[in-house]
Amino acid sequence: MVQIIPVNTKKEIHRFIEFPYDHYEHDKAFVPEIYIAQRDHLDPKKNPFFENAKAQLFLALMDDKVVGRIGACRDEMLINFTKEKIGVFGFFECIKDYAVAKALLDAAVSWIKSQGLDILEGPYNFSTNHPAGLLIEGFQFLPSVMMTYNKDYYQEYLERYGLKKKTDVLAYQMDSALFPERLKASLPILEKRLASKGITVRTIDMKNFQRDVKSALKVYNGAWSDNLGFAPFTEKEFLHIAKDLKLVMDPNLVFLAEKDGKTIGLALTVPNVNEIQVDVKRGRLLPTGIFKLLFNKSKIKSVRVIALGVLEEYRKLGIDAYFYAKSFVYLRNHKTLRYGEASWVLEENPEMNQAILKMGGVVDKKYRFYRMPLHG
Repeated sequence: MVQIIPVNTKKEIHRFIEFPYDHYEHDKAFVPEIYIAQRDHLDPKKNPFFENAKAQLFLALMDDKVVGRIGACRDEMLINFTKEKIGVFGFFECIKDYAVAKALLDAAVSWIKSQGLDILEGPYNFSTNHPAGLLIEGFQFLPSVMMTYNKDYYQEYLERYGLKKKTDVLAYQMDSALFPERLKASLPILEKRLASKGITVRTIDMKNFQRDVKSALKVYNGAWSDNLGFAPFTEKEFLHIAKDLKLVMDPNLVFLAEKDGKTIGLALTVPNVNEIQVDVKRGRLLPTGIFKLLFNKSKIKSVRVIALGVLEEYRKLGIDAYFYAKSFVYLRNHKTLRYGEASWVLEENPEMNQAILKMGGVVDKKYRFYRMPLHG
């Protein structure tokens, strides 16, 4: 019989984080989360996300053995931005037993209803500003940095429960060697066009990292405001995530477009550290995991375009094309980096999808977001 318990103690947090390590033990496409990073992400005292949110985690037990987990969250930033009483679920994992899945989802729904909320969305870990979405295609591929991975039967379980597709998002694989020459050749033309409009593009200044991150926040919160499940970042939360990304960032792949001293566009691409993190056993940095991460960085072959956006009034000037061209020229000249993943891209964004297809992009993964009314 399935027993659902709320996670309240350090021991229960430990079991919550540990479950995926065992659940995916023989899955070659699973990349273990770094244990200490996941622990801090779940800790309201260390994660500034919780200054505007609350969450409850749950474990599913059978004979005191963990067989599943889930998280439920009330995000005030999401509720205030959407003007909807949305509660989210995430961190969903369970053994191949629908009764376990149902018990976990029931617990999440009950908690969300207790918060006075009447719509369920997810999976978000805890929001779309964190790893989010259910993988439904591309299970044979290693997930890129900050992207989710899950068992293929989860889709059946969530939909059987009554969750309906809200939208699908795509991950494109791109090979710098196949990047069209005409786009590379267009760089001087694009640069001249942007300059004629007073627009310049530069890479991030690591000596003034915090200043540049703060200026990028205004673009992020403006350019992505129409996206699925969007909730604006607070400055404190954005700086917190940027601090973690700084550890793996290649400053040559982070671009800021500016006009009259104002940041109007952002392109954030980072090396895909998952290629080496996959070998960090049970997400432990000690005793040897830290060395795998430090000494194997030079072996990384791919990057992920995490964010690429331009404020609405400056779109269709070629800034996004310039970002892509500069990034792929850099990859082509790099010793080891060759491949890129653009993710995630909304399926109902024809302009972005067509642009990536023209650059030789091929869809290799698809993720789904769900929504379900809880009233009635």
